[in-house]
Amino acid sequence: MKKETEAARNPFPYSDTNRRFYTYDYYLRHTFGCKCFKVPLDGGFTCPNIDGTKGRGGCLYCGLPAAHPERGCPPEAGAVLYAHPPLREQFDMARERLHQKWKTARYIVYFQDFSNTYAPLPVLQSLYEEALTFPDVVGLNIATRADCIDEEIASYLRDLAGRTALTVELGLQSAKDETAALIRRGHTTAQFEKTVKLLAGVDICIHIINGLPGESREQMMDTARYVAALHPQSVKIHLLHVLRGTGMAALYLAGEYAPMTLDDYTNTVCDQLELLPPDIVIARITGDGMADQLLAPAWSLRKFAVMNAIDKEMVRRGSWQGIRAET
Repeated sequence: MKKETEAARNPFPYSDTNRRFYTYDYYLRHTFGCKCFKVPLDGGFTCPNIDGTKGRGGCLYCGLPAAHPERGCPPEAGAVLYAHPPLREQFDMARERLHQKWKTARYIVYFQDFSNTYAPLPVLQSLYEEALTFPDVVGLNIATRADCIDEEIASYLRDLAGRTALTVELGLQSAKDETAALIRRGHTTAQFEKTVKLLAGVDICIHIINGLPGESREQMMDTARYVAALHPQSVKIHLLHVLRGTGMAALYLAGEYAPMTLDDYTNTVCDQLELLPPDIVIARITGDGMADQLLAPAWSLRKFAVMNAIDKEMVRRGSWQGIRAET
């Protein structure tokens, strides 16, 4: 008799594999009906926490200021963005590489690094509308900060969401204002929630980080509960990486910060998944810092091993996403 597979025994409704949470891959396949890739593009942005408006050096863990020191200086006279390759040129390079293997793939343009609504509205409109004209593009993902969206920009984003598959990504990291101040986030949780309300009708992806300095397991659970109550379309769960040239690196090298272990991270993520409603897409479950920038934890470089550990723990528990979510 043929042995039943783990995928066949999986009780989670939004899955056709052994994964017991709502993966981004499952969402893309069932939304667009084909292979779909995110293509990161550099729109020439910086961040108010880098250019001196809110602060310099970025958040405590951010590696972008060290990698792009020019983005912390005033741009050329009269310019609002930094020099960057033409968007179409960036897109075509990525599409050509992917198209060799996936001829019928579709693409989501991803304005990823820095704060991608940190410019006047006409500039944003020009970039976003241009990206939507590229071949086989079915949507946009725009990563930004909650303090870089005003009512005018939110109104445009709501209109854009009515015309394409739009996701706005907001970095919460922690629901605790004490932690936000420590990591130099630069805005309060109340400000974050105000922006979420401004974006009513727009798909939002909220980023959280486990292992932030000074946070207990229960505080990480509080952040998951807070996100669950907001009920965004998707969530990205990150591990705190200690990257060279960051404020976190200074704390780590001084012996003032100890990264999470793989077991701690695995159990924390599984606990959080149990609290998140089952219809929230889990757009990221871990991350792997660039090897040449990463100081710690070394185990995070084994991305697939981390994902497998989470999958195995959910099976061991007989659990799945949303099993402890409040209704």
